[in-house]
Amino acid sequence: MLKPASHFTDLIVWQKAHAFVLGVYRMTAEFPKHEIYGLISQFRRAAVSIPANVAEGFRRKGLPDKARFLNIAQASLEECRYYLILSHDLEYHKGNTLADLATEVSKLLTAYERSILNRQPP
Repeated sequence: MLKPASHFTDLIVWQKAHAFVLGVYRMTAEFPKHEIYGLISQFRRAAVSIPANVAEGFRRKGLPDKARFLNIAQASLEECRYYLILSHDLEYHKGNTLADLATEVSKLLTAYERSILNRQPP
């Protein structure tokens, strides 16, 4: 049996979400400067929300409350998926490395939320 995580940084879902944020920051650094208060700001804000909500939910006591924060993280991830599409269509970047990572994070969030909701309270 696996040892339970003692800190949110122990969670693979948080680690992958954090890697996604770092990728978003690197990608958006190359966007046109006129997007600094538009797409860059929105994209970064939504991306940071993903691991931040995983971290906040980690310390919540009730299982439904923990799951709610994971749902918020999932919603922020979906917002980022749109920004990936938009920035690609605006020709601000090419490739889909972050899209693949977003898919992986989404699967991990879903699995983690499912495991929390199926857990029996103490």
